[in-house]
Amino acid sequence: MDKGTVYMCELLAMSANVPTDIVFSFTGLAERGGVTGPHVDGWGITFYEGKGSRTFKDACPSSQSHVAKLIKSYPIKSEVVVSHIRQANRGCVSLENTHPFTRELWGRYWTYAHNGQLSDYQQKFAVSRYQPVGDTDSELAFCWILERVVQQFGDREPADLKPVFSFVAQLADEIRALGVFNMILSDGDHLMSYCSNNLCYITRRAPFGKAKLIDTDVVIDFNKETTPNDIVTVIATRPLTDNEQWHILSPGEWELFCKGERLIAV
Repeated sequence: MDKGTVYMCELLAMSANVPTDIVFSFTGLAERGGVTGPHVDGWGITFYEGKGSRTFKDACPSSQSHVAKLIKSYPIKSEVVVSHIRQANRGCVSLENTHPFTRELWGRYWTYAHNGQLSDYQQKFAVSRYQPVGDTDSELAFCWILERVVQQFGDREPADLKPVFSFVAQLADEIRALGVFNMILSDGDHLMSYCSNNLCYITRRAPFGKAKLIDTDVVIDFNKETTPNDIVTVIATRPLTDNEQWHILSPGEWELFCKGERLIAV
């Protein structure tokens, strides 16, 4: 590693039209937490199940974590997953500073993870209703986003959430002016990705083929693990496989997915 280089965290998320496990992709990501990457300051993953969610976090490197080993060996099936491995640059290494972060809004659990580093953000992110538990720029930005959403749309969930995510993208544009802001956000049904500098995705559907991880010698034949009707989109900071075509997002570009399908691309 070059002295003085600022390393960023890495993101991973999934949207699928049927309950799907993320063991293959998470296995690749976990290697970047101390083996093939420097992201050793904690990791976390959230699985949605109906209106509920399960979150696993650890302040240890994902490549060494016993909890991460559980996730890699226990195929929890979910339609929406959000995960993150941390390279700390704002806030100490601790469980409360580990992503993803979750808050309730409109009777839903909203889950968020951020990759990047912000500067001169404290005055901009004035919050009252949603308070950060830890001391990261990431969590404070999440609280500010939710407060602005409530100010814009009120205390009742709109019938159509697409304008909500479009508004969040406008807020993300503002935040990006303060530094690097790659973001994943989900309400349990929709999955939003916002690119500041590094983010990509792949949508897998029939005919399925084999995929090989970049970070460890693991190959999977999705044809044996899926049905012809399955649609699974995986979002990551950097491509996780080396034999598939990933879509690389441009700065300021954002996508909204639901059940594996892309609803909005801007």
